[in-house]
Amino acid sequence: MDCPYCEHPVIEGADHCDECGLPLDDRSLPPPQNAVELALLTDRISQFEGKRPLLISASLPVREAIKLLALNNIGSMLVIDKGEMVGIFTERDVLLKVADNLAEFGDKPVRQFMTSQVESLPTTAKVAFALHRMDLGGYRHVPILNENGRPVGIFSIREMLRYLTRVMTE
Repeated sequence: MDCPYCEHPVIEGADHCDECGLPLDDRSLPPPQNAVELALLTDRISQFEGKRPLLISASLPVREAIKLLALNNIGSMLVIDKGEMVGIFTERDVLLKVADNLAEFGDKPVRQFMTSQVESLPTTAKVAFALHRMDLGGYRHVPILNENGRPVGIFSIREMLRYLTRVMTE
């Protein structure tokens, strides 16, 4: 879809045009065809902030980080250094960067294996926007940040499936 003001392409469900900064209201979107589409276009990801994300130190050994993923049955943890989020460590990082080399890499710090360019979302983002951004970037986990830039949740594929299941049965 294009911004109705500057005609710059925008991601469906975005609140503002990235080019001109003007607000995009629901009048610029095609009308929802069913209850699921309506929910995707109106619900905010703030509803996913209930479970606090697991925060780990950038110096934590990879072996310990992997144990935490398994013990907590989660797919990602946010990496913090000096009180700031500096990355995300995910099950995909383990598979692609550590894999069969745990004996060699197990004592090395997470900072060497984490994803440092982290895409995040504000609590005000619409579910459709969040899902679209995840699809475009190939992300399975996206941190949700409050107005102060602090992590308050993780928007994940697993949470999205639970959300869709709930919305479809309502």
